[in-house]
Amino acid sequence: MFDRHSSVAHAAYHDLMRSLQDDAVSDIRGTPTRVERNGKVYWYDTYRVGSDVRKRYIAEDSEDLRARLKKHETLKEQEEERRKNRTRLVRLLRAEGFLNLDAATGSLLSAMAASGVFRLGGTIVGTHAFRLYEGELGVRFSVDMMAHTDDIDIASFSRLSLALEDAASPPLKDVFRDFSFAPQPSLQTDRIWRWKQTRGNTLVEFLTPSFEADEGLCELPALGVDAQALHHLNYLIAAPIKAAVTYRSGVLVQIPQPERFAVHKLIVANRRHGTDNAVKSEKDRRQAAFLIEVLAEDRPDELRDAYEDALSRGPKWRSRIEASLSGMPKTRRILKLACSG
Repeated sequence: MFDRHSSVAHAAYHDLMRSLQDDAVSDIRGTPTRVERNGKVYWYDTYRVGSDVRKRYIAEDSEDLRARLKKHETLKEQEEERRKNRTRLVRLLRAEGFLNLDAATGSLLSAMAASGVFRLGGTIVGTHAFRLYEGELGVRFSVDMMAHTDDIDIASFSRLSLALEDAASPPLKDVFRDFSFAPQPSLQTDRIWRWKQTRGNTLVEFLTPSFEADEGLCELPALGVDAQALHHLNYLIAAPIKAAVTYRSGVLVQIPQPERFAVHKLIVANRRHGTDNAVKSEKDRRQAAFLIEVLAEDRPDELRDAYEDALSRGPKWRSRIEASLSGMPKTRRILKLACSG
């Protein structure tokens, strides 16, 4: 069983989300411009700096975005009022029992958001994504459910990063330097895909889907970093959603769809091997079980679609999912019922 947040907390979270998304278009300097690439439509802020014409990526096209773009001048005028209101909403959410985020992680995510990481396709994955489903799903997360982690994992599609023709500003290497992070070269190459904080234990890693047999390193041009390529990640970060981090006046980030996160956890739990990974595998299964229970009740259609999508991707995908579910009889029953409706 799981507990739900109050209707007050539910409304406050969605008010916070709306305000953060309003802010995402309120700082437009020039003219919103529509650009089509590979069958998808993207919006850019086109403006002049001297004799140069520059384009800053805003977001992929959507009905909500178009509505905000039409009133971006009004949104700009209301920016300070919205900030004060968001600070109030964050206090309210904490009073309603939302999990607190430590100041170090909150300030780092805020700086990464300001540089454009999430605007440019970066998606938080791992435990930090899991904890953000508290607001998206309106359910309470107990402290003992949250295995402590200092790691922040950011995933993005390399092809999207190249297609956007924009870059993080300030560069991430400058952001990490300001937060006392040092690059961590891998043993096989001097290419950098992770940074470790020199005054703490926080590790930031960049990941990208692998579409080849090997899992090597790929470039993320928009973020100015390399990333470790991993199998199954393309499934996880397809069509990510926005989420609000309850730090200061709120931070707008991007996370996977919860149903894809749950099914992906069943897959990666089976991929981990060795004694050192046993704890991580157990955490994966625990997070998957919790989300599947919530989604089976609240979003059974989305859960079924995500599950069937994963099963359709081949025998290796099916065998990994089945291997995890074989040790999770309750979760298997819940999933079977949700997918038979």
